[in-house]
Amino acid sequence: MRRIEPSFDAPGRSDNGLSLSEEDRVLPTKGKRKPNSSSRTSNGRAQPASRKRGTSGRKAKRRGGLFGFLRGMVYWSLVLALWAGIAGVGVVVYYGASMPAATTWSVPDRPPNVKIVAVDGELVANRGMTGGQAVGLHEMSPHLPKAVVAIEDRRFFSHFGVDPIGLSRAMVENVVNRRLVQGGSTISQQLAKNLFLDPSRTIERKVQEVLMAFWLEAEFSKEQILEMYLNRVYFGSGAYGVEAASRRYFNKSARDITLSESALLAGLLVAPSRLSPARDPQAAEARSQLVLAAMRDQGMIGDSEMASAMSAPATRAPAFWTGSEHYAADRVMGELRRLIGDVRDDIIVETTIDLNLQRQAERTIRAIIDENRDKANASQAALVSMDSTGAVRAMVGGYDYATSQFDRASEARRQPGSAFKPFVFMAALERGLFPDTIRNDQPVRFGRWAPENFRGRYEGPMTLSEALAKSSNSIAAQLAMEVGPESVVESAWRMGIQSDLEPNASIALGTSEVTPLELTSAFVPFSNGGYRPEMHFVRRITTEAGKILYEMSPQRGPQVVSPHVVGMMNAMMAETLKDGTGRNAAIAGWPAAGKTGTSQNSRDAWFVGYTAKLTTGVWFGNDDGKPMNNITGGSLPAQAFSRFMASAHEGVPVAALPGDWQGGTMQRIEDVLRAEREREPAFPVQPVAGDGGYGHTGSIDRPLPPAEVGRQNGGRIGSIMDVILGN
Repeated sequence: MRRIEPSFDAPGRSDNGLSLSEEDRVLPTKGKRKPNSSSRTSNGRAQPASRKRGTSGRKAKRRGGLFGFLRGMVYWSLVLALWAGIAGVGVVVYYGASMPAATTWSVPDRPPNVKIVAVDGELVANRGMTGGQAVGLHEMSPHLPKAVVAIEDRRFFSHFGVDPIGLSRAMVENVVNRRLVQGGSTISQQLAKNLFLDPSRTIERKVQEVLMAFWLEAEFSKEQILEMYLNRVYFGSGAYGVEAASRRYFNKSARDITLSESALLAGLLVAPSRLSPARDPQAAEARSQLVLAAMRDQGMIGDSEMASAMSAPATRAPAFWTGSEHYAADRVMGELRRLIGDVRDDIIVETTIDLNLQRQAERTIRAIIDENRDKANASQAALVSMDSTGAVRAMVGGYDYATSQFDRASEARRQPGSAFKPFVFMAALERGLFPDTIRNDQPVRFGRWAPENFRGRYEGPMTLSEALAKSSNSIAAQLAMEVGPESVVESAWRMGIQSDLEPNASIALGTSEVTPLELTSAFVPFSNGGYRPEMHFVRRITTEAGKILYEMSPQRGPQVVSPHVVGMMNAMMAETLKDGTGRNAAIAGWPAAGKTGTSQNSRDAWFVGYTAKLTTGVWFGNDDGKPMNNITGGSLPAQAFSRFMASAHEGVPVAALPGDWQGGTMQRIEDVLRAEREREPAFPVQPVAGDGGYGHTGSIDRPLPPAEVGRQNGGRIGSIMDVILGN
């Protein structure tokens, strides 16, 4: 059989039936176009491509280009998403590696709360960083957790710590508005930030926040996370946690707040400082209505509940805590370190404050200032009241705590004026003088100092009792020089004055500054027979579990002045309320005594007085030291004393002041000596069981507890004759 050889001559069909045309080549010949085999004319010639495609070909080309662009976009988007995910994982790994091992993480203790209560257990104030007790989720108003979840994290009970849907929605809103209008953080993330992190906005902090949110979700239930969050988050105006916020804005516990109040608190979380009802009540109310709408949309409340809550009056909170009891609370906080050291756990401080007396004292001070502010030019006042055991029952440090937190009762030192004279006269009686002793009320001079009586009036010879009742400066100065200024200073310190006193001639007129608290405390021995108890605000401190950390044992204290001298002083100062400068201070039906005081140019006006149950000091003046308009201790302070004490003694059995001196001088000495020999060494009564000797309204009617009688610093203060003879 003959072999057929292929031919590579000119294109075309060969004689033997084998040929290779241009279309059969793997690569076309350079410079030649490949004809379209399907487009031939009837004679076998190729038709030009431009004639074949026409309009439909151009459309197909355009359609292929659009689809190609979209396919490219999808492709590159997936590529970018993949690389972004890889980069995100890298960032998480990088910052996560710098964090401590998760096995070492723990939720830090909540800052301790100090719950301050009155003698009857009523809340005075909460103090500490949080300003409120921790409240269990099951204890607080059921509306509150729902409101917070509705507005802050609607998928809280379904997500795993991070909410991708919420985060995506927040990103879209922020892009559309071209500013940060929504946050994508869940409640778990916010709690993680509050517990562990600083508020800086960095990638590192955000990554750490997410990781810690995952850890919280793994370690705690949703209910536990929500409870921790609500007890720690900031609600504005210095309130951390729902209890502090409820007390701050509504003056009630988080257990008792309504639906509208719950919505208001939940609405604050987005911007607590700006939306606080103490700063912008309208903005807080508008935000609370958004919360109510969110609760309705999520089926947490019905239309009628929402309508009722929206119709509730807007909350208007004071710019600061209000109520004079906060002056006492501040004082208590200042004493805690001395009593128990650092506060590490929640504690309950049981005080001596009687809120009924406290509120009456506040009403009295405010009413008298409101009635006399303009004509008297008096803008501030302070009042302190304590019982015979030294327990402070009421303390008002100023006209309005919300306006000024400066405590004028315990921190402001002022000249007491003639209210200091009882210590001068007491020193004179201890040197052997008597209320009936005669001195001449006349102009006197001691070196360069020439004290003058009020308005320059002098009445000639008078008894010491009359001199004290009419507040003679001349006789007070004479007595101070007779006994010596050092003796006057010693007497004042012995009675309870703590401030530095200058032992000069003018000490008789009260030129050394003291606080209302210490001056009132120094009058207490006159009311209880000569004993100086320890002035105190706190009677017991316990943990929440009831463990006692501190307990005050009320005691009579050392005897610092003879009962006979006390009797003479009480008789003399009782005359001040009967016929002297303190007539406006009289209390109907009650034996009382006291002393007025006015500093130079009426810058300070005082009245300090007492019954057998309560000792109360009142001061009026101005913070800047401007003179009042002819206000003396016998005017506004005496009026305030009378109003407050009359209310405080309602329903209390009348009791006489200690001592029975009724006049006479030398003829009484034998009686004095006999009384000294027969005097009992201690009162037989004991504190009332169950309240440590304290009570509330009517609580001023309590017996004094027993104590060492007749001892001071380990030494005995003897009889009046011992004092006179200097033994």
